Amino acid sequence: MDKLTCAFLGRIGLPELILILVIILLLFGAKKLPEIAKSLGIGLREFKKSVNDITSDTQENAKPEENSDAASKPDASAKHNKG
Repeated sequence: MDKLTCAFLGRIGLPELILILVIILLLFGAKKLPEIAKSLGIGLREFKKSVNDITSDTQENAKPEENSDAASKPDASAKHNKG
């Protein structure tokens, strides 16, 4: 697998990545690239943190519901034995 696969871009190889980096360099200049990279890194870190928080909240909320459903439902064998 010498190429990266993206859902919306297809296959991206080394020549395509170099071309993208050159275009970014021409658009923003060499002085702005560290700033852009830093802000991109901070944004990605915050995004990952948010996704992890949402995932953990969802898992925490799902566990009590499963337990409460089992506790609130009467046992089927108890109904059968009463009758």
